[in-house]
Amino acid sequence: MKAVERILVVSRMTQYCREAVHTGISMARKYGAELYVIHVIHNPFGYEGWNLPMISFEEEYKKIQEKAKADLDAIIASEKSGDLQVKELVSTGEPTNEVLKVVKDENIDLLIMLAHEEGRLEHFLFGRDNEDLIRKMPCSIFLVKKEPKAVTY
Repeated sequence: MKAVERILVVSRMTQYCREAVHTGISMARKYGAELYVIHVIHNPFGYEGWNLPMISFEEEYKKIQEKAKADLDAIIASEKSGDLQVKELVSTGEPTNEVLKVVKDENIDLLIMLAHEEGRLEHFLFGRDNEDLIRKMPCSIFLVKKEPKAVTY
């Protein structure tokens, strides 16, 4: 088995993202690996074929990027301690392509991501598709399951 030297965590900026980042930090410490965390900002309005009159979303999109970076910084800061170095990446584009690009460019050995998919609205807005990413991934994948919420009556 190949040694795990570089780990990439795919962040979704959801309440469960903290679990994936925590898993990445734990595994990076255990294996003495470099840790990368990526958040891809997906623009659902960038597709050709939109035929609806819309206002410009450029300023709103910039705010989303800034908030995503601030959220990612806060999650990582709350999880890491000591001398663990974390390379944070925020990019824009189609999530599967952006993650694959980082995996190839940084020679990632292990990808960590949430096992569950988002709801339909989140899927549309944030462009998440685990199946597509899993099929194309050239490295090992570790899926983090979310804890089910307790139902109270």
